[in-house]
Amino acid sequence: MIGKGGSSRVYRVLNNSSEIYAIKRVSLDRTDAETMSGYMNEIALLKRLDGNNRIIRLIDSELKTGPGNSRGYLLLVMECGEIDLARLLHEQQKEPLNMVWVAYYWQQMLQAVQVIHEEKIVHSDLKPANFVLVRGQLKLIDFGIANAIANDTTNIHREHQMGTVNYMSPEAIELPEGQRRLKVGRQSDVWSLGCILYQMVYRHPPFQHLSMIHKMKAIPDMNYEIEFPEYSTPTAASSNSGDSSSPPRKLDHLKRRVRGDVIESTKRCLHRNPKERVTIPVLLAEDWLAMNEPDPPVPAPAPAPPAVKQELADDETVINPYYMRQLLAYGIQLGQKNEIDTDPEALLREATRLVAQLKSIA
Repeated sequence: MIGKGGSSRVYRVLNNSSEIYAIKRVSLDRTDAETMSGYMNEIALLKRLDGNNRIIRLIDSELKTGPGNSRGYLLLVMECGEIDLARLLHEQQKEPLNMVWVAYYWQQMLQAVQVIHEEKIVHSDLKPANFVLVRGQLKLIDFGIANAIANDTTNIHREHQMGTVNYMSPEAIELPEGQRRLKVGRQSDVWSLGCILYQMVYRHPPFQHLSMIHKMKAIPDMNYEIEFPEYSTPTAASSNSGDSSSPPRKLDHLKRRVRGDVIESTKRCLHRNPKERVTIPVLLAEDWLAMNEPDPPVPAPAPAPPAVKQELADDETVINPYYMRQLLAYGIQLGQKNEIDTDPEALLREATRLVAQLKSIA
């Protein structure tokens, strides 16, 4: 047995060719009609998505009648995952941020959820444990509460409180009686994916530090600001092994700066208003998934240097040391020959002539 929950058990099994599979065995004794319908929907969805390498593959299914008056079992034979993303993230907690690792698995998660969205399905309970590695590839599992969307709408109404609180979208949280309930659609899955990306980068979901009641209040609260630190810091279990309640120890010497475009992607997933959230196709097209560097900001063009001639009056010009030396030599030569007319008006006329001559060759 490799997993259990409620009335179900999951076993790792071998076939005659020594290939490993998983069998999910669900006891139907306490199963009501709605739950049974959910199981049948899950089987139908997995059959519909068969052949897609981002969705766990259903090999076979069977309803086994039980002895006496028991309702028996539902058996599902599926691909067997080696490890789920929740365990993988736990193992990465003490490692420095590796954006190649983040981009590799983030892209596969986006592709998996895009597949079900194209089939008009909202998962509505996305969390790291819903993704498993099968021969190195990340696949989406567990459609127990997935919802098919009606053909005439892109949203569904939730009848029951569902989802895992750390990854629940604001619209998935039940509001007090009398308040308007938001619709839960594809963008609810985008929020959950944003929480997982946040955890991949910062080692914990954005609301993990809050108590259950405070999470339920903070997630839909427009005024509650989610922090996006500049650095990602790995953590390790407290050195005081005897005290499990001790907070994890921060490994500051391994902290890494988080790319600005990655922070921006996470923020765009975590808009409280579903209409403002980014879409999965846009997320799949972002440069950082291929580890491309973001384009540097385009600098503002430098102002053109002033046109000197346009700022000078008709009787003004620019003079440099070369022409100044020539003017001084010319004046000294005239003085030595006693050819200088010292009359102020004559000197002004000569100066005006020299300026005009310089202006013509500048």
